[in-house]
Amino acid sequence: MLEIRDVTKAFNKTLAVDSLNFDVPQGSIFGLLGPNGAGKTTMIRMIMNIIQPDSGHIFYNGELIQKSRYKRIGYLPEERGLYQKMKLKETIVYLARLKGLSSSDASKRTDHFLERFELTAYSQRKIEELSKGNQQKVQFIIAIIHNPMLVILDEPFSGLDPVNQLLLKDIINELKQGGTTVIFSTHQMEQVERMCNEICLISHGKRILYGDLAQIKRDFGTQTVSLEFTGDSKAIENVELDDMMITEGRLTGVLRNANSLNDFLRKVMEYVTVTGFRIEEPTLEQIFIKQVKEV
Repeated sequence: MLEIRDVTKAFNKTLAVDSLNFDVPQGSIFGLLGPNGAGKTTMIRMIMNIIQPDSGHIFYNGELIQKSRYKRIGYLPEERGLYQKMKLKETIVYLARLKGLSSSDASKRTDHFLERFELTAYSQRKIEELSKGNQQKVQFIIAIIHNPMLVILDEPFSGLDPVNQLLLKDIINELKQGGTTVIFSTHQMEQVERMCNEICLISHGKRILYGDLAQIKRDFGTQTVSLEFTGDSKAIENVELDDMMITEGRLTGVLRNANSLNDFLRKVMEYVTVTGFRIEEPTLEQIFIKQVKEV
């Protein structure tokens, strides 16, 4: 488990991370989310020991995170940082060796991932000759080639087409099934909804939402209702819904209180006949926007 305890970091007079606390359970896919400038990358860089917190502590498996742990950690930064003049395969093998792999293991694993990502034909090309999407795949391979127990992925889908996004998701899920912990930072909320068990949403360096994603959607979201009916539409114009719209035989809107569903249905059925009804959970993106605006 990774534990963040009262971590604070300031740059000059700008407070980038403000007394941040959260836990990342072992073997989970954890979403670290926030708008631009929220402090996500600063927090990731502190976990990776690239910069030091001004105060607070970072624990891994109950101990202060130490240099010896970093060979079991993989990191995909948002910014590309490959050696542009080196050839593709030698780049991956070199960085895998720095992670502690033997020369033969590094070469075998590199060949495996090059084949899986359909990069074998480019193995002797220089990095600068690869497309942005292929360079992103190379950085992902480098982050996981040493079988890390913790992987931090900052915008991993950047520059990838839908086919390669799906491949990355498959591999991330395989890592989870193998017991690897994945911290996943992205602006693509739909990817978070599909993949993450728990999330931490930060804004201006502070924690805004944290915990089980399904529970957060229940606790902090609104409920959108869609109802089909027969009868006089004017008779239901005063029901208590936000953003209400009534068209021919159809009513949509947002419940003001999640517990008011039964009251809403009883009131509607006093005036019209309900022929169909559906309730939709809010998307994480809707919750994200609402919570960030309220800070």
